[in-house]
Amino acid sequence: MSESAKWYVVHTYSGYENTVSATIEKHVESRGLHDMIVDIQVPMETVTEITDNGPKTVERKVFPGYVLVKMVLTDETWHVIRNIRGVTGFVGAANKPIPLTEEEIQALGVEKVEVIVGYQVGDSVRINDGALEGFIGTVEEIAQDKDKVRVVVSMFGRETPVELRLDQVESIA
Repeated sequence: MSESAKWYVVHTYSGYENTVSATIEKHVESRGLHDMIVDIQVPMETVTEITDNGPKTVERKVFPGYVLVKMVLTDETWHVIRNIRGVTGFVGAANKPIPLTEEEIQALGVEKVEVIVGYQVGDSVRINDGALEGFIGTVEEIAQDKDKVRVVVSMFGRETPVELRLDQVESIA
């Protein structure tokens, strides 16, 4: 079941994010919903504030009033979340929560997806996704922290650098 879980955004009263998160965890424990509600997060960022006493490092909520929940959406899980004190609802249309897309999840940094590449700079690779699918090129640069690879592809007799995601190319050995 947990493979079909998606990330949903739960709207809460401002300042209730941690309380709502803890309450969801309690409900998961007491009702045995481990395979239905997989993960709960309140996105935080570390910020250095300059005060009269000097710099001070604090944790601040990235999205005040919101909690991210990875779950399988059923009537039961919807009711469990919706009826928690401090929850005003899900982000989405009326009674139909809308899950976050893969791009939104990666942009938020909620889930770290590590791509293990089987190629290095200078290797020949085949593009396996996108507009240039099927083209063969040479790896010029790999930026794993940004999930990008630059491949030089020969198009119309010219060498053209193309920036792609790491999973859009595969080694041809």
